[in-house]
Amino acid sequence: MKVSLMHGAGGEVMGELLQILTRFEHRNAGGVGLESLDDGAVIPIGGVNLVFTTDSHVVRPIFFPGGDIGRIAVCGTVNDLAMMGGRPIALSCGMIIEEGFESADLERIVRSMDMALGECGASLVTGDTKVLEKGALDGIAVNTAGIGIADRIVRDNGLRPGDCILVNGTLGDHGMTIMAERAELALGGQLASDVAPLWGLVEKAMAAGEIHAMKDPTRGGFASAINEMARKSHVSVRISEPDLPIRRSVRSVADMLGIDPLQVANEGKVVMGVPACDAEAVLEAMRSHHYGKDAAIIGEVVAGSHVIMETSVGGERFIEPPIGDPVPRVC
Repeated sequence: MKVSLMHGAGGEVMGELLQILTRFEHRNAGGVGLESLDDGAVIPIGGVNLVFTTDSHVVRPIFFPGGDIGRIAVCGTVNDLAMMGGRPIALSCGMIIEEGFESADLERIVRSMDMALGECGASLVTGDTKVLEKGALDGIAVNTAGIGIADRIVRDNGLRPGDCILVNGTLGDHGMTIMAERAELALGGQLASDVAPLWGLVEKAMAAGEIHAMKDPTRGGFASAINEMARKSHVSVRISEPDLPIRRSVRSVADMLGIDPLQVANEGKVVMGVPACDAEAVLEAMRSHHYGKDAAIIGEVVAGSHVIMETSVGGERFIEPPIGDPVPRVC
């Protein structure tokens, strides 16, 4: 097998690569390993749950409406910690920079990272920089790792029949913004990435009620995330199409380009499985946060083994995970 762009796109094909990367037992030494393939690892130390995660970022273009590679680098790591109930504490940053990269652009990226860190109360505490000769890299690549503290661990495999499925806002914004930028579509500012650090919203939601499972629908979008959650939890999920929050501009561009908005990345969204008795309280808590004003209950968990869409015209269809993300290098 030769590695292709699809192997890094977050869809079904990426599973082939993960089988290689998680094959060896020494990676699971000490009982803290990769077997759950969650958003991060939980390391119990002295009665404290330390959450640890890492992510690399190669988005193209590096600046886009609503954000840039620096904001994505911080938010991606902060959100992976938050999806497991972890309050972000400290991040590292490694940058690989192509010779000739503009220092003004680098300063803009670092400023964006600092602003995102300020939103969630985390700090950048260590880092590394490498410079490669011109042509060896497409501008810049950024790696961030982060640690957080969790009083209550939440995983992506905890869905239970009877749970409600919640999202904190409109789906497909980031992926379609990147796609529109690459296609040079003039849309008069109607599209912008949703990239945002979600710890403040997640903290409010967790205080409002029980959360059985959480995941951020990044590469592969909502379709990939909800299928992974259902498969790991051994349940079926039924989604109501009329309740899905998708912007009209996102639907229009998706239709124009022939892309399913449920299969493209989001960088400021969370999918939650919440007991029905707590769903309204958690929904209200999310709506009280500025990154959750469009939050909605979009479905329910039932017994079974598929993700099914109840369509606007009264029919049903499967929501399938993408084979590969239709928008590579999106984060």
